[in-house]
Amino acid sequence: MRITIDVTLDYRLSGEDTVLLTLEAAQTDGQTVLDSALDIGPVPLHRLPGEGGVGERVCAVVDGDNLKLRYHASVQVSRRDVALEPLAQMPLESLSPEVLTYLRPSRFCQSDLFTPFVQRQFGHLEGGAKIAAMRDWVASGLAYVIGSSNPATTAIDTFVAREGVCRDFTHLMCSFARAAGIPARYISVYGADVQPPDFHAVAQVWLDGDWHIVDATGMGRAGALVVIACGRDAADVAFMETTKNAMPVVQNIRVTQA
Repeated sequence: MRITIDVTLDYRLSGEDTVLLTLEAAQTDGQTVLDSALDIGPVPLHRLPGEGGVGERVCAVVDGDNLKLRYHASVQVSRRDVALEPLAQMPLESLSPEVLTYLRPSRFCQSDLFTPFVQRQFGHLEGGAKIAAMRDWVASGLAYVIGSSNPATTAIDTFVAREGVCRDFTHLMCSFARAAGIPARYISVYGADVQPPDFHAVAQVWLDGDWHIVDATGMGRAGALVVIACGRDAADVAFMETTKNAMPVVQNIRVTQA
């Protein structure tokens, strides 16, 4: 499947600032970037490796009080949609240090606090069947409500409120999986079926020796998503980071598939 991405951002900055951007499609397993163009005008750019070796960050030193950005990419997605249920949980001793990182609690995914609940609710299941049950629980147990959370909302907050957006669904999904001893990481993606069109978040779980995408919102499937970056939670994959205040003027994301 070929997916086309067009992003327009116009932000008002509080004077000269160094901006970190994580919004380009990654050249990674399951997808090939066919063409890509990032236009920020006459601004010095420096490229840095993304978390976990997935994608890149772009560091832009903006001289002025406006950031105007255009990004276009065409990506061929070859990733298969895989049924989770038959997949096996990997033993702890088989995990590499890179994968082991995603078993630990993080700022927004307090997985250690969910262990008793996860054991009671999902303890009778194994491996991919357990992950599928977690996905279904999050999908049916939470209401997708725009504006119901904020950048400080954690998985515990979402569990109590029973509502959120893709970021919150993913934090809770990652927390459940880690509490069950299954590595899970937070992935930022583009998806043609995401409504409203925006940067989207899904989980990836480590089963049968590979990463598998899980979208508890139901808006994306593995074979129709373009991965941007990965991390422990949303703090690792923010599409834009600034050292001063930044106010959006225009933010438009358009994703289409052929």
